[in-house]
Amino acid sequence: MTKKERAVLAEAALEKLYPDAVCTLDYEKPYELLFATRLAAQCTDARVNIVTQTLFKKYPTLESFAEADLTELEQDVRPCGFYRTKAKSLRETAQRLISDFGGEVPGTMEELLSLPGVGRKTANLILGDVFGKPAVVTDTHCIRISGRLGLTSETEPAKVERDLRKLLAPAKSNLFCHRIVFFGRDICRARSPKCGECPLSEICRHHKDEQKRR
Repeated sequence: MTKKERAVLAEAALEKLYPDAVCTLDYEKPYELLFATRLAAQCTDARVNIVTQTLFKKYPTLESFAEADLTELEQDVRPCGFYRTKAKSLRETAQRLISDFGGEVPGTMEELLSLPGVGRKTANLILGDVFGKPAVVTDTHCIRISGRLGLTSETEPAKVERDLRKLLAPAKSNLFCHRIVFFGRDICRARSPKCGECPLSEICRHHKDEQKRR
């Protein structure tokens, strides 16, 4: 079985398993997703959603973030960890969005990467969820499971993204990444994956390797 064939089967299986999968971060405005994703670094989406529920009410506009007292903003995002860096990033990003992009979240990879603290993972999430463009969000679930399935032998996010772009249907790539997050939490866990009840076990290279060792 080729990697492409394996990817097509994985896409179909995950679509059947999680037909309604969406981003697990709560937001209403494009910049809120950008900020929530920034806060989610080394933090769970569930905790970020608790923090942003209050945060986005306290700072209801991009201008209010841009003008925020940094010390106060640090305390507001403290539960997400790395709060000094994250607070500084949010305020600077708000200022940049206003000064350089007319208060709008830009829609190209190059422009998004120019923003403080934004890497390819965040940029891809914005491009996919906000602008509906083909995107590959290589978070820890995506990297781990793509490797186990045999879709890539890489572990560096940018290289995994490159490999997956060759295999995934562009129109489905963004949803594939959302679905793989749910799959990684439910079944293909980092520790003790539930291979016995996995609908992808027949196409999974990791599962086949494990069987050979027995």
